[in-house]
Amino acid sequence: MAGQTRCPECGSNAVEEDTHYSQSHMVCTECGFLLTEGLLTTTRTEETFLQAVNYTQSTAAAKMPCRNKVQGMRRVRDLCQILRLRPVVQDTAMELYVRAYDHDEFLHVTLEKKEALVGCCIHIACRQHNWPLTMGTLYSLLHVEATLFSTVYLQLVKELQLDIPTLSLKDLVTTHCNGFNLLQNSRLIPPQFLEDKDKVVDLAVQLVELASETWLVTGRHPVPIITAAAYLAWQSLLPAQRLKCSMGRFCKLAGISLPPPTSQRLKEITGVLIRLASQLPWLRGQQVDAKTVVKYTGDILRHRTLLLRQTLDCVWTESANAQTDSQEERMSAAGENSSCHQAQEAGSSRKRSAPVFLPPCLTQTKRKNLNLEPEGSCSNPTTGEEEISDSEIEEYLRTPEEVATFQAASSIL
Repeated sequence: MAGQTRCPECGSNAVEEDTHYSQSHMVCTECGFLLTEGLLTTTRTEETFLQAVNYTQSTAAAKMPCRNKVQGMRRVRDLCQILRLRPVVQDTAMELYVRAYDHDEFLHVTLEKKEALVGCCIHIACRQHNWPLTMGTLYSLLHVEATLFSTVYLQLVKELQLDIPTLSLKDLVTTHCNGFNLLQNSRLIPPQFLEDKDKVVDLAVQLVELASETWLVTGRHPVPIITAAAYLAWQSLLPAQRLKCSMGRFCKLAGISLPPPTSQRLKEITGVLIRLASQLPWLRGQQVDAKTVVKYTGDILRHRTLLLRQTLDCVWTESANAQTDSQEERMSAAGENSSCHQAQEAGSSRKRSAPVFLPPCLTQTKRKNLNLEPEGSCSNPTTGEEEISDSEIEEYLRTPEEVATFQAASSIL
């Protein structure tokens, strides 16, 4: 090749290839004339224009992610492997984390918030692929506060404009019950307390649905309701040996925490069961209370639609009979001119008294204390222009220095 190429500067045939940097060049060894310049100053798309470009573009060097971003991506992958998620869920979580990390709202935040961002991306990926996983599982693994986790989750959904599908009730109950030690083969739990998970979940779902139909779920946190429903379902499967087990002991054996409202939710669901149990034909005349109603939970759930209808009809009939009796008494005492007006009042009262199950905001209204203000406060409002008597002033004076100051000020005035 050197003998076939001649240098145009000196006419020498001593031309050879020089592999300087990453490009090949033809250089004359006699005079150093450069026959071909290669592509040192151009890219592949600009090699015909001979335009100068940056070094990073000419060498095709990619920008490496920062250390915190790499650690976060590794954290997402490790948590997905710990939770044994499918590869498609892991890929979705990684993609969400990369998008969120480069977003302006999450670029300059604390490390704790970025740690919560890892769990939020995994939770959203699981929801998008219909994989039941609660927030409590994630922020307990990450040791992040629940309030911070929920705040980052809502901000992430808003900024990235994500579409999060709703989780079905059965999946939510199943996910919550999966962590119960009582539903697993554990040697540390007494045999009479162990139970099949599918049976407990099936009854717990029906109890939560019953609570929803009777307005007990409205505006409430789902975890206490599900915990109370799971406790009642677990008791009803073997009531003879589990009635003496309290809610606190149940949660301790199950290895879960006891939220404060759980006892109140248990009391409310039990009250609904007692009311429906009174409509069962084989229980009429028997005294059913909070301890014995657990034995009939299966029968109540099996016929809950009919029992709800009968309870509403029964209350409607009782209210109608009471209003009819009151109407007859009024009509016998009053004239015929006011009978139509009284009938309309009775009909409207009967409609108002028909609802049996109401939302908690209506059944548990806070009573206002009407005796906070003294009598006559409205008739004599305080304006600030009232005269202050000497006796009232003396009550506020405590030290001799204050008395002397006040006397001096009085003499000057």
